[in-house]
Amino acid sequence: MSSSLYIHNLRSAYRSGQLTPTSLVEELLERSARYTDHAIWITPPQREHLLMRTRELEGQDMEGLPLYGVPFAIKDNMDLVDVPTTCACPDFAYTPKNSAMVVQKLIDAGAIAMGKTNLDQFATGLNGTRSPYGACRNAFAPDYISGGSSAGSAVAVALGLASFSLGTDTAGSGRVPAAFNNLVGLKPTCGLLSTSGVVPACRSLDSVSIFALSAQDAQRVFAAALGEDTSDPYSRTIQPHGFDFGRAPRFRFGVPAAKDLNFFGDDQYGRLFDASVTRLESLGGERVELDFAPFLETARLLYGGPWVAERYHAIRSFINTYPDTLFPVTRDITLGGAKPLAADAFAALYRLQELKRKCDCIWQQVDCVLTPTAGTIFTRAQLLAEPVARNTDLGYYTNFMNLLDYAAVAVPAGFRVDGLPFGVTLFSQAHQDVPLLHLAERWQLTDSVPNGAVETMPPPVEIVAAAAPSGQVRVAVVGAHLSGLPLNHQITSRGGRLISDTSTASCYRLYALTDGKRPGLIRVAHGGKAIGCEVWEMSAAAFGSFVNGIPAPLGIGTVELFDGSHVNGFICEGVGIANAVDITDFKGWRAYLRSIQG
Repeated sequence: MSSSLYIHNLRSAYRSGQLTPTSLVEELLERSARYTDHAIWITPPQREHLLMRTRELEGQDMEGLPLYGVPFAIKDNMDLVDVPTTCACPDFAYTPKNSAMVVQKLIDAGAIAMGKTNLDQFATGLNGTRSPYGACRNAFAPDYISGGSSAGSAVAVALGLASFSLGTDTAGSGRVPAAFNNLVGLKPTCGLLSTSGVVPACRSLDSVSIFALSAQDAQRVFAAALGEDTSDPYSRTIQPHGFDFGRAPRFRFGVPAAKDLNFFGDDQYGRLFDASVTRLESLGGERVELDFAPFLETARLLYGGPWVAERYHAIRSFINTYPDTLFPVTRDITLGGAKPLAADAFAALYRLQELKRKCDCIWQQVDCVLTPTAGTIFTRAQLLAEPVARNTDLGYYTNFMNLLDYAAVAVPAGFRVDGLPFGVTLFSQAHQDVPLLHLAERWQLTDSVPNGAVETMPPPVEIVAAAAPSGQVRVAVVGAHLSGLPLNHQITSRGGRLISDTSTASCYRLYALTDGKRPGLIRVAHGGKAIGCEVWEMSAAAFGSFVNGIPAPLGIGTVELFDGSHVNGFICEGVGIANAVDITDFKGWRAYLRSIQG
């Protein structure tokens, strides 16, 4: 493989002139021709159309296009202008006049749409075998399942035919194929990526998902695809995520209790998960064991409850008219949605609300949860022999996610001895997408293993701007608000978290004010020293009430830290140091207190 498809590497090659969008597309067309037996595409890459697109791009300034020349694949339940949308059902096909909103946003950012990918028919399944266009093959072992329903989307990225791809995720379709093909799979908070122009499976639960080689790439794509869509009634604006546990030196993560873990006899997956727990602890995580029973009961509601009626409703007219055009297993599952009564739907909604209340209690204990993405992987023969039972097994750790309105990211986590990949999922509350991606990024950067099936290098180390604001404010404290001191509760009671124990730049002097309870920090042009401080973080709303209670002569200004960065912090008015004692030589309030306490 000559060209690395990590987005950072592509952009570097474009800037240096080593690569052009046209030369990349020619290379990808050649690669794609090697995998015709993998059933990846429904509408494969079309050379003439792609070269028109690359010539268009080569006349533009790449610096204004964050995804300039980046190739991507599209699950064939999403619209791409003038290309048939089939949902893996030829008789259902139609040709849209516009692209899906999320597809168009990526094209507007400079990305190149390579083609439309194979899927479990009408996005019903987690395995990738339910398609008249062929059972999609795993990128590592063709006799094994690719995972679904976003089957071709994952395999296209894993085999180096695209830098990223779009899938959809209702029951796990953006995570299970990622795990089985050694990829990152982002299942965003429902509603953050528009579903306009996407054929629904369960409209109230559907989420557009992103497959990528790295968490950094997934975050780039997520940022470009974000945006509220007034034509999508389920669209919503991303909210500030608050505490960024993904970049914090210490955080808490939940794991299912041993009684709730199920690897379906796959001891290797079990050992790989144990190693993953240890690995997350090495990144600063504190493990908390959780009772996972409410999550598992929620998962059973997805196909055992009336939500299957949403699948029926999505294609009711078509399936009632042309039932024989569907795969038998897809038809049986979907027609089952015609049976529940309205009373059944309300009963299930009530039960879901009860379970969500129980599940949400964990967020008082942990910042995120770690699970296997799937308990095991099956051969295509095993799946086809028992299609419903084995598919249910695949959803054990995934089916509850959208019902509970959580965000999740699947991450590669090792290999069995036979070379098949294993993956884990990190999940948290809605709007925690960015911290999850940051934690996935840290996870990947501690491992030197390439991603996908053909990439020859691990993800590049780079700084990627967060896709959404944190809504947090950082403040440096130098006196009675330090940890363990009398006023620290004013921060902790507002949900503040300690970010670092550090010091200011060497341009400050510290004074003990006349009340004997507080120091005053003064910036000076000459003769300053570094003063010990702590940096805390709290929400903007909490910060406002905190500042409102600060008495003169203290106030909040900008404090420079020893590394040259700047944060909000306690400073003192010049008048406040009249008759105060200069304690700068102690280099901090704690040292001064120790000196006067004997």
